[in-house]
Amino acid sequence: MATSSGTVTTLDGVSIRYLSAGDETNPVLLFIPGWAQTAIQWRKQISHFSAKYHVIAVDHRGFGDSDKPERGYRITRLAADLDEVILQLDLKNVTLCGHSMGCSIIWAHWDTFIGSRSRISRLILVDQSPCMIIDPAWEEGVASSFGSIFAPSTALEMGNSLRGAGGSEYAAGFLRSLFSPSLSEEDFVWLKLQWSKMNLSHAANLLINHAAEDWRDVIPTITVPTLVVGAEGSVFGIHGAQWIASQIPNGKVEIFKESESGSHFMFWENDAKFNGVIEKFLSS
Repeated sequence: MATSSGTVTTLDGVSIRYLSAGDETNPVLLFIPGWAQTAIQWRKQISHFSAKYHVIAVDHRGFGDSDKPERGYRITRLAADLDEVILQLDLKNVTLCGHSMGCSIIWAHWDTFIGSRSRISRLILVDQSPCMIIDPAWEEGVASSFGSIFAPSTALEMGNSLRGAGGSEYAAGFLRSLFSPSLSEEDFVWLKLQWSKMNLSHAANLLINHAAEDWRDVIPTITVPTLVVGAEGSVFGIHGAQWIASQIPNGKVEIFKESESGSHFMFWENDAKFNGVIEKFLSS
């Protein structure tokens, strides 16, 4: 089914670009990319689900083909942008599907925009730790139970690397490490083109803010059916996904095995299994 694009202008004057496919009278499936990613990276899901759903994928401010202002690179602002997309397009019966940082945006939206909760029917949370920074006071094993991976200084150091000489190469190397070794060179070249659309200083600011957030008190307040997807080959491990699902009434978890291209980007590397898992959840 053909994909079209449109824009929503936020109250602070930023144009947010989105892709849309499928019958607008169908239930809405809204895809939210992770850090440095673009809407079109959901293309394997857009083409699959547009037969039964009104599928939308957004480019965050500063990424893809959205405006790139000098301000607003924090999770709360991106959650506000998401809410403006939902309200301006008058979307109802919405399933939000977020990958990585996209999950944090969903959690911020759920926590902050309580009046919009009635528009949300389901959540799909794909491979994100609820708390990325390791507290030095934690006992052994606590960090892995949440999928926490950063020392307190790690995000700041990464931000400095992104802003410094060779920042583009650093970003590409870091993002490549999140895929399976079997990722094709053709795919990698195309993905690098998507990542190249970001301003590295803006991306650094957003990464630092994203890493500092702790959503563990928000997750138990979720009341809609939720699917949590994790992967054995992910940088986060599998225990954080299991913990998230355990905190949500009607929460379910699906873990991709490493042999199933179960990387941080399993939705790209094994779209057949990923789409099947999502389809089963949506029809349950």
